[in-house]
Amino acid sequence: MDVRSLVEEHGTPVYVIDEADLRLRARTFVEAFRAAFAEVGTSVDVYYAGKSFLSVAVARWVREEGLRVDTCSGGELAVAVRAGVPGPEIGLHGNNKSDDEIRRAIELRVGRIVIDSAAEVERVATLAREAGRTSSDPVPVMLRVTTGIHAGGHEFISTAHEDQKFGVSLAGGAALAVLRDVLAHPELDLVGLHSHIGSQIQDPAGFRAAASALLGLRAELRDVTGRLVPEVDLGGGYGIAYTSDETPIDVAHLARELAQIVRDACAELGTALPAISIEPGRAISGPAGVTVYRVGVVKPVTVSGGSGGSGGSGGSGASGEAEEASDGSTFVRTYVSVDGGMSDNIRPALYGATYSVRLADREGAAGVLRSRVVGKHCESGDILLPDVELPADVAPGDLLAVPATGAYGRSMASNYNNLLKPPVVAVRDGVSTVLVRRETEEDLLALDLG
Repeated sequence: MDVRSLVEEHGTPVYVIDEADLRLRARTFVEAFRAAFAEVGTSVDVYYAGKSFLSVAVARWVREEGLRVDTCSGGELAVAVRAGVPGPEIGLHGNNKSDDEIRRAIELRVGRIVIDSAAEVERVATLAREAGRTSSDPVPVMLRVTTGIHAGGHEFISTAHEDQKFGVSLAGGAALAVLRDVLAHPELDLVGLHSHIGSQIQDPAGFRAAASALLGLRAELRDVTGRLVPEVDLGGGYGIAYTSDETPIDVAHLARELAQIVRDACAELGTALPAISIEPGRAISGPAGVTVYRVGVVKPVTVSGGSGGSGGSGGSGASGEAEEASDGSTFVRTYVSVDGGMSDNIRPALYGATYSVRLADREGAAGVLRSRVVGKHCESGDILLPDVELPADVAPGDLLAVPATGAYGRSMASNYNNLLKPPVVAVRDGVSTVLVRRETEEDLLALDLG
């Protein structure tokens, strides 16, 4: 569909999702992992990580493609339920689950509650007993294990090193002690071990190391208690390409590598192969989404050479010609303001995430303009793309498209400055459908009791 037609119908900013692309990526994970692990003699369940982006329609799509749904809050759980996902096909994560969230998960008979701390064992067990669950009908749980593997593009998205809030450490026997505590509660059924080592991972080495660590713990638990847990969840975090400098993880290749690791490690440890589960999110929804903005103010700013920041060693002026002074002391950076910003994509401000951008509504003039694409919020850090090249004639009213925003754009969106969250529009076979409507001022005011 022509982006101009989409914008005429739905306005800007707007999140656009290619439904066929998202479905294909979901199906690719299922087919690749099931085929690879079938060759070594075990099965795989693929859980879509709803935190990347979850709506009722997307939950339905991924289920239709053979996935289950992983949730990490009561709200995500509610969306999955509204989409008709059966409880046994839902998982519940969270480092600080409320009693109400746990009760709801137990009531829905979710496929697993992932325990995240030693203290949570007794909480889940108590709520299970209150719900009448006994050893003949236990609540299925996993334990999230912190393996010590550091992976991911930024400290804030690396989730398996020791000094952070998630999971129970493998070091010092802590995880083993919690597993034994779970086994001592008859109303709980320890169905597996879980690990998540980070996000936006493009080197499979971290996955290999984490898988080996989990399988070793599984064997140790068997040796100590006689119990061999049936499942190991290898998590998600599979990297995608945000710019032309990045290469997404090869899903089929990774699946084959992990299958071989699991097979070889189990053979060495003398254990039967576990069932495997994984949790891709960004790798399914991210590349399927594009955010479209409309350009407002275009402002050339003269910058001294010592204060340039990103892109501070040269640039282009409004004419597209180099504007750096002959002594190199100043240059002109052009600020291109759009009608969204950090409220619809917080990732660049939060941890320096990088993106690409294209002029989307027309062919640009020859020559490029060294630009900084910024939002309309009252923050100097409201920068979407700090140093990019746009056509030299970029002007108010133009449309800019930022690809690979299907993950963590809408799901992390806010109402900062009381901006309205953009709609999510799906496109398939020449037809656009609103999945999540644009917020209105009435929506904002409805929450304000005065």
